[in-house]
Amino acid sequence: MVGWSRLLLPAAQFAKNGAVLLTPATRNALQQQLRRMGSDHGHHHMTIKPSRFQWDKFKDLLHFYVMIGVLPITALVLYANIFVGPSQLAEIPEDYEPKHWEYEKNPISRFIARYILTSQQQEYEKALHNIFEENEKAQIRLLEEKIRKKMSERNDYQAYYYRPSVAKYHRISKEAADELEALRGD
Repeated sequence: MVGWSRLLLPAAQFAKNGAVLLTPATRNALQQQLRRMGSDHGHHHMTIKPSRFQWDKFKDLLHFYVMIGVLPITALVLYANIFVGPSQLAEIPEDYEPKHWEYEKNPISRFIARYILTSQQQEYEKALHNIFEENEKAQIRLLEEKIRKKMSERNDYQAYYYRPSVAKYHRISKEAADELEALRGD
């Protein structure tokens, strides 16, 4: 309500000050806003006024989207409630297990539960999977901390991030360096 009163404030101020605006000088100015069309034979004139294009465009789009969206949904809801109707309780056979969407009363709720939302069992299993993943990460972090502690205790242990190089290329470069040193003759 506060928002609407704030939006209507300029209109209220204009209405309050409207008498001031219609002085004889402004009446002459308003009369000058007429465009004379043709000669003085008749009342051929066009009143010059601000454009209403944006307002008309807004109304057109509003009606268009109401017709596209609201009317078909309303027709669907009416059809579902009049012709399909709410579900009825009935005895369940012993060898039959109802699906999760069959517990819903309204046909639209059944459709949403069946094709759009996930069942409570799926949500529960997803939550369990997230807990399992976090537990695995915690165990890996604990194991890494134990490894770091052992590595700091036994200063001679090779760290897990150590990448052993291939010795063949190291020997080749060492032999090349030895040959260059022999050729240089130092």
